[in-house]
Amino acid sequence: MEKILVIEDDVSIVTLLTFHLEKEGYTVTTATDGLEGLNLVQTEKPNFILLDLMLPGMDGIEICKALRMERIYTPILILTAKDDLFDKVLSLELGADDYITKPFNIREVMARIKAILRRTKLTTIDQLADTSFQVGPLKLSIENYEAAFGDRRLNLTRREFELLLHLVKNQGTVLTRDQLLQDVWSYDSAGDSRIVDVHISHLREKIELDTKQPKYIRTIRGKGYKFEVTS
Repeated sequence: MEKILVIEDDVSIVTLLTFHLEKEGYTVTTATDGLEGLNLVQTEKPNFILLDLMLPGMDGIEICKALRMERIYTPILILTAKDDLFDKVLSLELGADDYITKPFNIREVMARIKAILRRTKLTTIDQLADTSFQVGPLKLSIENYEAAFGDRRLNLTRREFELLLHLVKNQGTVLTRDQLLQDVWSYDSAGDSRIVDVHISHLREKIELDTKQPKYIRTIRGKGYKFEVTS
């Protein structure tokens, strides 16, 4: 069973999460300090991280940034008491897979964890069938989670890569936000569509010459998004 690392300084939340995670069969390791949590990622090599933003020693945003800079792509679910969209968006930009706001419903947390882990496994399976894609100037290497646009390498988070790959695989097809939440984030029910919009925005900043008039990732008003390459 998967190993989950909980980095959270509220002991009552740690106790709650540990109880329910172990009940589901996960192996749980905990840290109440940011630096301790970062070290445990290196030593314990968890399959999943539950990460609070407000931590002593080192905050969650810095932890997320440090891990992704070291090319450690362990799935991360951000726990935040803040109702500040900036921090949520920044977390996603730095490579977190999702966020959930405190106080949270423990059943929703469990569902999010299962969905993210399921998607991670499916992506690994997909790698066995196709290892690379090229559409126009865009090149994707699934094996290495690397992308390039012409001669320029793209610095993508794991989730941005998975979203771009899914759009490319469905080139010319309009995908709704709910479809993308289900296919890329593995949500069985409607989630926060802003997560999709944030990731689309970041992808455009990295591949489009003009983000206000995107050429590759197009918004289909009232429907969703479509990837296409036109001459």
